[in-house]
Amino acid sequence: MNAEPDHELDALIRAIPEGWTRVRMAGQDWGVTRTTRAGGKVMSLDADRLGDSEHFGANVWITSEGYFLRPCEVPAEKVMQLLRDAAETLEG
Repeated sequence: MNAEPDHELDALIRAIPEGWTRVRMAGQDWGVTRTTRAGGKVMSLDADRLGDSEHFGANVWITSEGYFLRPCEVPAEKVMQLLRDAAETLEG
């Protein structure tokens, strides 16, 4: 798990709108749901690859020291790649 706050995470997580969004990651379509809880201090991401059963999730904790990524059952880099690809998809 990532023990340091990740400043890139701030911009990436905010690029994903609240609720369900369709994005592309590694050339495949995914449905990503962002849910904000605890007065905006915790954001949950649930990602499902459309057309099969691949799924993963992550939580982002927002503290006075920054944003902290807590992935569930996948490496943090996979979550970050989804966020980067989603931000790129949503910009264009």
